[in-house]
Amino acid sequence: MHSLQALLIASAVFIQSSIAATLPLAARTPPNIPSTAAAKTALAGLTVAAQGPQTGYSRDLFPTWITISGTCNTRETVLKRDGTNVVVSSACTATSGSWYSPYDGATWTAASDVDIDHMVPLSNAWKSGAAAWTTAQRRTFANDLANPQLLAVTDNVNQAKGDSGPESWKPPLTSYYCTYAKMWTKVKSVYSLTITSAEKTALTSMLNTC
Repeated sequence: MHSLQALLIASAVFIQSSIAATLPLAARTPPNIPSTAAAKTALAGLTVAAQGPQTGYSRDLFPTWITISGTCNTRETVLKRDGTNVVVSSACTATSGSWYSPYDGATWTAASDVDIDHMVPLSNAWKSGAAAWTTAQRRTFANDLANPQLLAVTDNVNQAKGDSGPESWKPPLTSYYCTYAKMWTKVKSVYSLTITSAEKTALTSMLNTC
């Protein structure tokens, strides 16, 4: 990563973290979530197509986690952004704090109970356009702190989601359907990824709960 790019990312993360520190725990969200109207417009603009094959996919083709600032990598940066009263060691490991998981409404005080979810899973991205990307493009996608692609959630809920799209997995909290659909749509739009017909139907239904 070029030094200027790293500086810009670090500055953006610092600003987001400073703003987050003043918010109630349950109010903290990833950046750049669109309005409902903007999400519906973006959804209408996405290309509907069948998913491509899983052939050739490997998580190693989406390098995670990268260094963001000092000793802090992407996971540690999101833990600090999404948590409250987060204390880290000199290696940037979170030693204490609280994390609210918007998918299920649970609050955790051990970072080991928290996963960093890729809103659009890496495998899903691969099958909807990322197979044709360069490794650098996939690295950016997998570590995107500028869009609502990464968020701290309960580990077993994230594992239950796996690489599923909204047509086959939705957050346990129905009250989060609206925000989830807006974030998913935003990420797919930013990266010009395709969606399936079933995926579009699910997203439309979820956006209608807003």
